[in-house]
Amino acid sequence: MVAGEVQRDGVGLVGGRDVEAAAALLDGVVRRTPLEHSRALADRVGGPVWLKCENLQRTGSFKIRGAYTRLARLSADERARGVVAASAGNHAQGVALAAQLLGIRATVFMPENAPLPKVAATRGYGAEALLGGDSLTDALASAAEHAQRTGAVFIHPFEHPDVIAGQGTVGLEVVDQCPDLATVVVCTGGGGLVSGVAAAVKARRPHARVVAVQAAAAAAFPGSLAAGRPVPLSGMTTMADGIAVGAPGELTLSHVRDLVDEVRTVSEEDLSRALLFCLERAKLVVEPAGVAAVAAVLADPAAFAPPVVAVVSGGNIDPVLLLKVVQHGMAAAGRYLSLRLRVPDRPGSLAAVLAELAAAGANVLEVEHERTGTRLGLGEVEVFVVLETRGPQHAEELLARLDRAGYAVSAG
Repeated sequence: MVAGEVQRDGVGLVGGRDVEAAAALLDGVVRRTPLEHSRALADRVGGPVWLKCENLQRTGSFKIRGAYTRLARLSADERARGVVAASAGNHAQGVALAAQLLGIRATVFMPENAPLPKVAATRGYGAEALLGGDSLTDALASAAEHAQRTGAVFIHPFEHPDVIAGQGTVGLEVVDQCPDLATVVVCTGGGGLVSGVAAAVKARRPHARVVAVQAAAAAAFPGSLAAGRPVPLSGMTTMADGIAVGAPGELTLSHVRDLVDEVRTVSEEDLSRALLFCLERAKLVVEPAGVAAVAAVLADPAAFAPPVVAVVSGGNIDPVLLLKVVQHGMAAAGRYLSLRLRVPDRPGSLAAVLAELAAAGANVLEVEHERTGTRLGLGEVEVFVVLETRGPQHAEELLARLDRAGYAVSAG
């Protein structure tokens, strides 16, 4: 079979041979990313857990795999017309680099709030990046209009068999690197990655479980699967911009329905905890969308039969967002504690509170002292403190100590 040739395994669905053809096409273009063992996750699951590090891929995510596969199969006429795409960042970079490697003109529409590092990287790969609209849905509409007006070929981020086949090469590598695979867990937005991974894994390991993970605040698959058709979400609010997709496509919905064993969701707290976990324990920089699979394993380790592979799908995170998410993760992990204490309004009261906190081994990050307020009694002041603790058990010990000292404490 010639590299790049498409052979369908079944009507409508991408199959194992399609993914193998894409792998031949991508040989020497993409990196075979490492599979890193996580002892910390293995201890929780009760068996081997591996991280498939697509955050270390070219452009910082798996998206180059599908983008290059799609662009490389364009005809000479299509290449001459150029390509257009819409993306919150990772697909944009994948299309931009693929176009640069193949000598194709690329235009990418991105939401106004797209992370600045992703915009800069897209332009750095030679694409024209145009900002507009509040969401990926707006960017997709702009890209479709541009394609209609100029004749440029629209490169969908997930709803195309070539894109799915390219993303599926992640699954081929997973099976090669972990031959006794029992469960693969995949971050999921529009479904291109999990569709391709499922096609590859089920062709090689039919009994392995494939689990798709979505952000709970942007989970379009559960409702769409229940309805039997793509059902758009009425709104999305999640830090995981890379998987904030309002509806799956017909093609990806079919793949998930037929090949994926389970769709799970994770909360914003789960995502922030997992991002902090990857930084501290795995030494990996991962974006919120890219850490969804790890978040699912951390949130419910007993649900995943080992050996488990969690796909870490991307690492393109804005440093400003990284700081906020780390702080959120610290709070979610019980290592930040916000408290309000009522104390007598007399000299030395604040110093006594701080001394008690120091004796308990808490690190004071912020402190405010309020004397006026309708909720305060005569002769009372309120002290608001943000503390760094060693974890939930230390936080409980701290609260018990303050209670024994006679302080009225409430959550901040």
